[in-house]
Amino acid sequence: MWEFLQNLNYWDWLALGTVLLILEVFGAGGYLLWAGIAAIIVGAVTFLIPGLTWTLQFPLFGVLAILTALYWWKRQRGAIASSDQPDLNRRGHELIGRTFVVQQAIVGGRGKIKVGDGVWMVTGPDADVGTRVRVTAQNGTVLSVEVTA
Repeated sequence: MWEFLQNLNYWDWLALGTVLLILEVFGAGGYLLWAGIAAIIVGAVTFLIPGLTWTLQFPLFGVLAILTALYWWKRQRGAIASSDQPDLNRRGHELIGRTFVVQQAIVGGRGKIKVGDGVWMVTGPDADVGTRVRVTAQNGTVLSVEVTA
């Protein structure tokens, strides 16, 4: 093992990077992608600087794996925050502030309203069928409502 580490070169890093990227294809969920890219970068650095010892190659690999993962994490986080449709895939969130009619009386704080061709469970003050209510919040599949005047 000691001899292998002493003779570690760019081909070893490129092979490791290739194996990690192939494993990523089989469904690692992005975890191996950044380690694979870091290994390929270390392979390129080792090609350019052939005298780089293994005691510098391994920390370089660790730092690059962390930096590439952090870079992608920040980039993805920025992409989500800057969406022009922030309520996309947040079913029910677009209903907040809209007014609907009670379909099943709200008794004991629970009832149902009709929204389009569907029915949503609601919580709020007791109200009879036909009462107009406004959606104030969403908690999973249950909407919170208040009676409108």
